[in-house]
Amino acid sequence: MHSTPPARTAPPQRLTWQQRLSRADVRYSPYAYVAPFFILFALVGMFPLVYTFVVALNDWNLLTGPGEWVGLANFQRELTDPLFWNSLFNTFSIFLLSAIPQLIAAVAIAAILDQNLRAKTFWRLSVIVPYVVTPVAVTLIFSNVFGEKYGLVNNVLQYIGMDPVMWKTETLPSHLAIAAMVNWRWTGYNALILLAAMQAVPRELYESAAIDGAGAVRRFFSITIPSIRPTMIFVIITATIGGLQIFTEPKLFNAASSVPGGPQRQYQTTVLYLWDLAFNRQQFGRAAAVAWILFLLIVLIGLINFQISRRIASASAPRAKARKRKALR
Repeated sequence: MHSTPPARTAPPQRLTWQQRLSRADVRYSPYAYVAPFFILFALVGMFPLVYTFVVALNDWNLLTGPGEWVGLANFQRELTDPLFWNSLFNTFSIFLLSAIPQLIAAVAIAAILDQNLRAKTFWRLSVIVPYVVTPVAVTLIFSNVFGEKYGLVNNVLQYIGMDPVMWKTETLPSHLAIAAMVNWRWTGYNALILLAAMQAVPRELYESAAIDGAGAVRRFFSITIPSIRPTMIFVIITATIGGLQIFTEPKLFNAASSVPGGPQRQYQTTVLYLWDLAFNRQQFGRAAAVAWILFLLIVLIGLINFQISRRIASASAPRAKARKRKALR
């Protein structure tokens, strides 16, 4: 018997330059598309964050630069400083007085704008006008409106027989005045975001609920609110970040005060306290420590909001699916 010679395997075909380029394009082009974001984030986000932490570990001076290495002493000093805790209390007080009414008003305005109104475009544009106005102009206007001697609000209160309120001297009135500025500027902006979410809700759900006899209020709380919950969570998180970083409104509320945040620091927020440490008292190490503590607080609150939203979403998902199946029948 003659053995058959083994079949020769064809040599691997070499890829042309265009084929190699096409394969590299498919493999690496997605990374090239997203790389500008990460490069920009590293330059304007991550690097300042790391550099601020380095500053917090030193007795830093604006002119001479890094001084004595103090480690975590700046953090320990701030956590035992009554002025820091006072600023943190003022920040959360103003935040709660502004965020809660702001969210309620934004949902109500969005629900009204979601109806069949005449001149809908005009009304939707009008609610965004306060956001267009610069914060400095808003603060100066409200500072005069809440003036203690000749302010518009106190003049109205005296006209109806009430005593004037010390808006720039007492703690709670000053917090209410600053919260009014924040609400006036941001309510319309958040209302438009919620309006966009409301318009994405399928109309078949409302029609099915109306056929079953549900009124407008019942449809709003049973269909609209659960359907826009992810957008509401986004609004809450962004309002939390902005509220804990409030600076312009308390800084310019009483420009004549020699102490930032009022004579007794009764409305000195954490960012305003940070600014006072850095640029008035030249204690950049302590200011950087305050910045990092505030950053960690914002991250912690964001994680708490995320966990709460996940639990609410997982609990409401079966009910939402049941409503959609019922509407499509």
